[in-house]
Amino acid sequence: MPIDPYLLMLLGTVGLAALLPARGTGADVASGASEGAIAFLFFLYGARLSTREAIDGLRHWRLHTTVLVCTFVAFPLLGLAARSLEPVFLTDPLYQGLLFLTLVPSTVQSSIAFTSLARGNVPAAICAGSFSSLAGIVVTPLLAASLLGDSGGFSADAIVGIVFQLLVPFVAGQVLRRWIGTFVARHKKFLGYVDRGSILLVVYTAFSAGMVHGIWHAVSPARLAGLLLVEAVLLAVMLTVTWYGAKALGFNREDRITVQFAGSKKSLASGLPMAGVLFGAQASLAVLPLVLFHQMQLMVCAVIAKRRSRDPEVVRERTPVAGSQIVAGTATRSG
Repeated sequence: MPIDPYLLMLLGTVGLAALLPARGTGADVASGASEGAIAFLFFLYGARLSTREAIDGLRHWRLHTTVLVCTFVAFPLLGLAARSLEPVFLTDPLYQGLLFLTLVPSTVQSSIAFTSLARGNVPAAICAGSFSSLAGIVVTPLLAASLLGDSGGFSADAIVGIVFQLLVPFVAGQVLRRWIGTFVARHKKFLGYVDRGSILLVVYTAFSAGMVHGIWHAVSPARLAGLLLVEAVLLAVMLTVTWYGAKALGFNREDRITVQFAGSKKSLASGLPMAGVLFGAQASLAVLPLVLFHQMQLMVCAVIAKRRSRDPEVVRERTPVAGSQIVAGTATRSG
């Protein structure tokens, strides 16, 4: 499978932070720019989300509730269960990052893309991803404060920081969408580069702080291999639970595809900014599991989506009925 070009940019940013970490005044400037970029990122999220689409999507409340339960209940429970893997597979900082990974909201763009490729319910995927991202602005920090506690450096100030840096810009984007929505839609491609550039800045700031504080000496190749193994099992479990769980709940094939792709993935775009606010200098280790899981889920879900697109139901829909071809041919000759 091809590697996501954006992942290469992320790895390049990590390498830059390792070679030329921001220090002193440069670190203060990078931190301030990162905070501003995060606020602008969530402002754009608010400006893009159509209020009418969100309201219309509530009609499929069973599907959206299922996705939210998978994202904010099933995933965190598995994260808590992974505590037993410490210290054989994971160090405490890596476990904290893994647990934070399980608290992050679902993706939007990739869930839509894979659902479309697999011939699933695309409108439901759009709404499910949007609802998850919106809920994550509030739910993820609360879950992190509850489950990670002092180990993540959480406090009331951290929660307030999330509100002012993420939720307030998002609400402002929703309020101003009436006037700027057309502009945002027209310049979607350019603003997409702004999105990705903001995330790269967050990554550079987080990993620079990690280099300056020397926390990377605690990560060995064996620990990274253990982390990848644990994440592979986590992804496999969630893909299985979402697919067969949706079947047990009576969803049809299209909705099961949506539940599987929206309920088994985690958002790098949402998780990185939140980690930067919540973890501070420890953010580099906290986001490492998320960065690795992000590429893993893209590769695995791409394979699954391709296979789903070749399901018998889809093939029958694409293949013309022989009788229809005969009738069509006769009508053509008659004409």
